[in-house]
Amino acid sequence: MNARSMWRTLAAMSIVAVALSACSTGGASQAAVSASPSAAGAPGTVDVKLQEWAVVPASTSVAAGEVTFHVTNTGPADTHEFVVIKTDLDPGALPADDTGKVSEGGTGMEVKGEIEDITLNESQDLKLTLDAGKYVLLCNIYDETEKEAHYKMGMRIAFNVTS
Repeated sequence: MNARSMWRTLAAMSIVAVALSACSTGGASQAAVSASPSAAGAPGTVDVKLQEWAVVPASTSVAAGEVTFHVTNTGPADTHEFVVIKTDLDPGALPADDTGKVSEGGTGMEVKGEIEDITLNESQDLKLTLDAGKYVLLCNIYDETEKEAHYKMGMRIAFNVTS
């Protein structure tokens, strides 16, 4: 076998090895898919990413009933929380204190549920039974050290629940 044939054979074997490893079962990528209940596309499940400075749901509406929010903090640095509020108020006009943190007991809104302190790269689920209506999804952390209210920084979005 000449050198050129040997290199072709080695290249072909490398391609086959990569293909086989990509098709194998188990491993980190399989575990990551299995860990996410929303990966199966379950009805009433909404994937949500929290990042500086946005709340990014995969969908901005869902049918009324049992809803599971699969929330992941994608960072890059801060701890976040996830709050679901039923309200007809504009997402940027929720009552807030002088720091910019939403007054969760404020007039015209009802907190339906929340997950506190979601650390970087962590995922958690929040299951709620939601009626049709308008909602706001937000992070309501106020960082005393950095003097940052995550809501005020833009971590909020309108969300609709349809009948």
